[in-house]
Amino acid sequence: MKITDVRVRDIRFPTSLQQDGSDALNLGDYSATYVTLETDGGLEGDGLTFTNGRGNEICVAAVQALAPLVIGRRLDDIVANMRGFYRDLTVDKQLRWLGPEKGILHMATGAVINAVWDLWARRERKPLWKLLVDLPPEELVGAIDFSYITDALTPEDALAILRNAQQGKKQREEEMRRDGYPAYTTSTGWLGYPDEKVRRLCRAAINDGWTAFKMKVGPNLEDNIRRAALMREEIGPNRKLMMDANQCWDVGEAIRQMKELAQFDPWWIEEPTSPDDVLGHAAIARAVAPIGVATGEVCQNRVIFKQLLQTDAIKFLQVDSCRMGGVNEAVAVILMAAKFGIPVCPHAGGVGLCEYVQHLSIFDYIAVSGSLEDRVCEYVDHLHEHFVDPCIIRNARYVVPTRPGYSITIKPESLDTYEYPGGRVWRELETVA
Repeated sequence: MKITDVRVRDIRFPTSLQQDGSDALNLGDYSATYVTLETDGGLEGDGLTFTNGRGNEICVAAVQALAPLVIGRRLDDIVANMRGFYRDLTVDKQLRWLGPEKGILHMATGAVINAVWDLWARRERKPLWKLLVDLPPEELVGAIDFSYITDALTPEDALAILRNAQQGKKQREEEMRRDGYPAYTTSTGWLGYPDEKVRRLCRAAINDGWTAFKMKVGPNLEDNIRRAALMREEIGPNRKLMMDANQCWDVGEAIRQMKELAQFDPWWIEEPTSPDDVLGHAAIARAVAPIGVATGEVCQNRVIFKQLLQTDAIKFLQVDSCRMGGVNEAVAVILMAAKFGIPVCPHAGGVGLCEYVQHLSIFDYIAVSGSLEDRVCEYVDHLHEHFVDPCIIRNARYVVPTRPGYSITIKPESLDTYEYPGGRVWRELETVA
């Protein structure tokens, strides 16, 4: 089976109209750089990376720049050397200058690599999590680029972790199929939502069985205190409350605010400062303990994650499914977290991210960590209706996907309706404006 073409589309959903996804720094339109790999066998593989509207076209252009490195390759050759394929995309002697392994180009790389994994899983007629779980440890380790991380995780370390997790795999897989993976909701606490809407959504979520809630916080401490009091009042003292600053604070301000917000018993503070400031995260972690620090949503690559782990800067690692170089790099980070004993609580929420990360969490539990302690996977109730195989939540848990692939295929009618700028929705909005 040979890859014959790489199609890429600019897909945007006007979520900003209802303040969905609003936080201290972002109010955009949930968007996808959407990639489809065509093959001469009739099978296709889909992948995307998530952006927030304006600028999505730049990521589309980055995928187009990567396409010549993919077209003409045989799937068998790629999967026989996944590490080599990853490095062909990330260490190209011309494109490397635009990274390396960070920013727009790396996000585009993630979309392409995830599409390859989707294609592989479809050919094997397995959901992505099951493909990963069933791979022999040696083959899975062979997909990882260990460049720059061997001081934290060697191939031998990774093999030991995966081999140790072989015991009990069957029972954990049965447990996941029966019970699903625990989730938390962010849908109730967007920064732009009025208080009454937050109250209404919290009450509805409690009725649906949710026990862990995340709220957004911003620069204004008084507003943060008021909204935290509201959230804690609604969810009660025994449910988990997490806070997310979306990088809006300096280190000192993060410490100052969390000292005040500690009265509401937050489980973690997410992205308290610049995602690149490893030492800043470490300083905040020391100052606000026992409140945990969580980050990873816009962590550029495995190297930054390595440093966060080495410096005890985080208590929760929030791997993202497509900010980095796709499944290959996500697996490397999950294995590093296991070595350092830090729970992985993936970032989700944006279009397609919940569909993606459920696979990573399920794989982590069955084949890597073997633990659900302090582990939850983010869920946001937006845009799932546009997917052929949408994620399903039951009793505040992700129901294990069973269809082959990475659950990321968007319905053709949705692609046509929301393609930017020519899709029907965007033409109608332009007319109204």
